[in-house]
Amino acid sequence: MRIHLVAAAAVVSVAAASVAFAALPKDKALAIMHERHEGMEKIGDTNKLLRREFASSAPFAPAVKSGAATIAGLAKQASGWFPPGTGPEMGNTGAKAAIWQNQKDFQGKLVAFQQAAAAFNAAAASGNMDSAKARYIAMIDTCDACHKSYRSEMHH
Repeated sequence: MRIHLVAAAAVVSVAAASVAFAALPKDKALAIMHERHEGMEKIGDTNKLLRREFASSAPFAPAVKSGAATIAGLAKQASGWFPPGTGPEMGNTGAKAAIWQNQKDFQGKLVAFQQAAAAFNAAAASGNMDSAKARYIAMIDTCDACHKSYRSEMHH
């Protein structure tokens, strides 16, 4: 009897997870995936600009300030980019299924990125490019930590 109850509870849990997973309409899931992709592309493009600025002997402060603000704004939006039902099972994405399998770890990495992006933005806004560069490097470390576990290459 006890085994049957455990088995029944497992079936109910799987069924409930499937309903929660499928609760997002396909058009909504695809729209979120598109928003996530565009946001990550913008972060990547902005990162390329910032990398060039920080590689120079005198970074152009307005470009660094603008880039830092862009990334900090997108970092805040990223909290809404990974709801259940927007993973590889829905379509082409660079987001690995591990995101939804390891939510606690992923959320920790996302928060670390958001905090690092905010700190980079504050340093850039201060005009101190040495401090901004140090905060930028710290932010990139958070990107790398997350991408190592949760990003796959997308070919479009």
